[in-house]
Amino acid sequence: MATETKLEEITRQDWLDQVGEKLQPVVDRALSTGGQPFKDVLHGVWLGHPLHPVLTDIPLGSWTTALVLDALDEISGRDGFGHGADAAVAVGLVGAVAAAVTGMADWQYLDGEERRVGLLHGLLNTSAAVLYTRSLVLRQREERRAGRGFALLGFLASTAAAYLGGKLVYSYRVGVNRAAEAPPPRDFVPVMAESELRENELRRVEVDRLPILLVRRQGQIYALAETCSHLSGPLADGRLEGDCVVCPWHGSRFALADGHVVNGPATHPQPCFVTRVRNGRIEVGARR
Repeated sequence: MATETKLEEITRQDWLDQVGEKLQPVVDRALSTGGQPFKDVLHGVWLGHPLHPVLTDIPLGSWTTALVLDALDEISGRDGFGHGADAAVAVGLVGAVAAAVTGMADWQYLDGEERRVGLLHGLLNTSAAVLYTRSLVLRQREERRAGRGFALLGFLASTAAAYLGGKLVYSYRVGVNRAAEAPPPRDFVPVMAESELRENELRRVEVDRLPILLVRRQGQIYALAETCSHLSGPLADGRLEGDCVVCPWHGSRFALADGHVVNGPATHPQPCFVTRVRNGRIEVGARR
């Protein structure tokens, strides 16, 4: 409870909003230089879920290994433990760079308290990387005890950052699939008259509190979860591009035919539903 209260106090700081507002366009311009395919790789579209949490295991695992090896080096005095710790610190730094780039790719779309917590998360991880870099330099100078001291500080900073990373996922649901959170229909349910759905029109309907997007495209009626899987954007307010629907918030594109992600930042596909027309009314059935 004390940790939560302290975190709330920190995330209310005005300077975090000021920094975030200035930094987000810089991050967007930097990552956009590689084009949409590059950004899709960073988001993890090819993986089916965000890439960032996968890469964070590299620095955390490596630096935990370094902590253990440093302790063994201090206790035993055997050079092998120290050299192993040095290598683990270096591997962790390489992994930290990859995790930072993918983390920034995800962070650039956040706002409000999520953006502030994400910024703190990034600042702590940056501090940890700086401390570990200093540790590696001292190790190479054979100032091993000082190097171990900086590594311990870096480990504490990375642990605090990991706590905030968990907060982003489990409390703010960043990176979590937000599409179709309500149960899908078990049987066909009539939702509207067929004559009311025009060609290439995006229409939002509800089936048992589940928002569904209806689209008539070249005579065929498609039904997808209307809430964007990325950050809950309303797809009915988006636009059609060929056989895809584009989220109005962050530009994720989903195929009408099967809901797969054509491009990010979304990584989770949109659930699709079966449609049919009976007695002049469009009916939506169970998920495909």
